[in-house]
Amino acid sequence: MHLFVGLGNPGAQYASNRHNIGFMAADVMHAAHGFGPWKKKFQGALADGVIDGEKVLLLKPQTFMNESGRSVGEAVRFHDIPLTQVYVFYDELDLEPGKCRVRLGGGAAGHNGIRSIATHITPEFKRVRLGIGHPGDKKFVQPHVLGNFAKDDKDWLVKLLDAVADNASLLVAGQDEKFQSKVAMTVNPPRPNGTKPE
Repeated sequence: MHLFVGLGNPGAQYASNRHNIGFMAADVMHAAHGFGPWKKKFQGALADGVIDGEKVLLLKPQTFMNESGRSVGEAVRFHDIPLTQVYVFYDELDLEPGKCRVRLGGGAAGHNGIRSIATHITPEFKRVRLGIGHPGDKKFVQPHVLGNFAKDDKDWLVKLLDAVADNASLLVAGQDEKFQSKVAMTVNPPRPNGTKPE
């Protein structure tokens, strides 16, 4: 069994925030792969589904970002899920908008949701970092993260979320690098001469 966790803050006022891109990814995967209805469990919204023949639980913690680990920890312990099969989807300031990187373990890089999860289940889980870009000045980070995506973001955002959902089977298969490549090719397709955009 795999656990896919999308991070965000509950409530309509946060739904379009950059900080909620993890919730958005979970919702798109939920629709794309025909998951069952969302249910209240593990202090979150939980849905069961199957991706490429493997059972997957989708979880959106409803504890607010800073306490995400409470929800994730409960789900991991109840189902005895190996940490290498826990994938957490979240916003990454240090990646350009539309970029996606997957890694196992590491630090929280200032992300309170990741810090909370690491506290509850150790840091050795998979992180799917979804780039939202950096505002350029530290004092603008909080309003940037908690601000809504702009209209100009829609094109790359829709492509990114669809690519994540379309290639989720590669994560289930443990092919993280191939997943990264496939998402990159979709969001930033090669130019006619065969070179990729920077």
